[in-house]
Amino acid sequence: MGAIRNILFIMCDQLRWDYLSCYGHPHLHTPNIDWLAGRGTRFSRAYVQSPICGPSRMSFYTGRYVLSHGSAWNGYPLKVGELTLGDHLRPLGMDTVLIGKTHMRADAEGMARYGIGADSIIGARLAECGFDVFERDDGLHPDTGYAPAPRYNAYLRDKGYEDLNPWNSRANGVPSNDPEETGLGWFLKYSNRAADIAEEDSETPYLTGRFMDFLDQRAGDGPWCCHLSFIKPHWPYIVPAPYHDMYGPESWLPPVRSDAEHDNPHPVYEAFMRARVSRAFSQDGVRDTVMPAYMGLIKQIDDQMGRLFAFLRDRGLFDNTMIVFTSDHGDYLGDHWLGEKELFHDPSVRIPLIVYDPSPDAVRGQVSDALVEAIDLAPTFVEAAGGGAIPHRLEGRSLLPLLRGERPADWRTVAFSEYDYASTPARAELGRGASDSQLVMAVSERWKYVFAEGYRPMLFDLETDPQELVDLGSDPAFEEVRKAMRDRVFAWARRQRQRTTIADASILAATERGTVDSGVLIGFWDEAELNDFKESTD
Repeated sequence: MGAIRNILFIMCDQLRWDYLSCYGHPHLHTPNIDWLAGRGTRFSRAYVQSPICGPSRMSFYTGRYVLSHGSAWNGYPLKVGELTLGDHLRPLGMDTVLIGKTHMRADAEGMARYGIGADSIIGARLAECGFDVFERDDGLHPDTGYAPAPRYNAYLRDKGYEDLNPWNSRANGVPSNDPEETGLGWFLKYSNRAADIAEEDSETPYLTGRFMDFLDQRAGDGPWCCHLSFIKPHWPYIVPAPYHDMYGPESWLPPVRSDAEHDNPHPVYEAFMRARVSRAFSQDGVRDTVMPAYMGLIKQIDDQMGRLFAFLRDRGLFDNTMIVFTSDHGDYLGDHWLGEKELFHDPSVRIPLIVYDPSPDAVRGQVSDALVEAIDLAPTFVEAAGGGAIPHRLEGRSLLPLLRGERPADWRTVAFSEYDYASTPARAELGRGASDSQLVMAVSERWKYVFAEGYRPMLFDLETDPQELVDLGSDPAFEEVRKAMRDRVFAWARRQRQRTTIADASILAATERGTVDSGVLIGFWDEAELNDFKESTD
């Protein structure tokens, strides 16, 4: 083992924390991811800063809370001026490269205001979360023009898939001879059928191969940080053979939900339970159709991790590359009568996080129950690359002490996550405005509290109710707990978060003597008083 030279930042999309065998799933065996956990640190209580793709990823890339960077929902641009991973790592000599998904939308208006062209180096990096793009593929390419056609489509046509949009019809579709069936994977009824594509040509092996291409085509031998961002197991829930039927009813876990959750639920929770996707996943038949694909997609990811780790070992890179394996959020899959993600139960907001540190003083195979946030990765990467702490810009904390078996005495006791549901049907149903549809989660060792603008809070006792089935948000017996957690939310919201142009150390170093020496004299009566002051501060 040696010092950290490179960083491989692997992210899956919509992967639940509890659907890996190293996190306790009894039937979905993931030996390659488990192998990595056995050589690094597995964090058991890691939380995203927002349980939806775009804002979650913007927090990963900026090291800042959503309230700070402002990209609060999918498609909300990350404003010009927000520093991202590349801005922090390139000055330290580390190339910062993207392969896969970011869900980034550029601040085109801001770039135009400052005369920054998208075809310039600066403009390209501003439009891509600070990354130099080897290949971007956000993974949603239906025929409606949702996103530009990916390079992957050209790859598939070169392989003989002659469809106009083979991503849509082949990689995420199933064969059908029925004229009444489209075979499109967008329809949940097709989820337990094999994708109409050879396994080696599907999205997960393709992106793994593109990482190998990146190393093969790389000019020079300088350090790199590569964000390898997989599209799956995000919907469409479609996977090629042989993964489509590896898992049967005996292998997936029953949904975590209770009929009592329908009794006087929180208004925002109730609105999300009425969403189309939630009504679908509340039906056992729908869930039973989707589960083989969701689990098969994860099994395919694990197999590709085996291929990837072997490649790194063969290249001699495993001994000097930090490897992070994580997800941008989870998936309800019918738990709590919900589909998709978006709210703050653990299936949605809690993520797998495994970090392998090649340094000789790193602990191998440990499990850390420290409260960890997605924003902690950016300062971890900066420190791993040889940089110092920059707390006025990065709101997370470096994980390196935890990786090396040392938990700082002042480590956080509460983690936070946010969700702005202004762009959802729930907001319209509830009659909320565009600026008063905010939710904030604060989770401590025992309590999970959700502040809901305009409504009572939600509260769960994770000690007595780890499955979060009983909302104590209106129970008079827990008023003191709610008040204490509300105070934590308000203290968090009031913290300094926008002063990013001057470091704390510079502020603390400023003195009255420095002002006087510059010739600015404030409050002195006469020359004698000035001379006395100078003598006393010499």
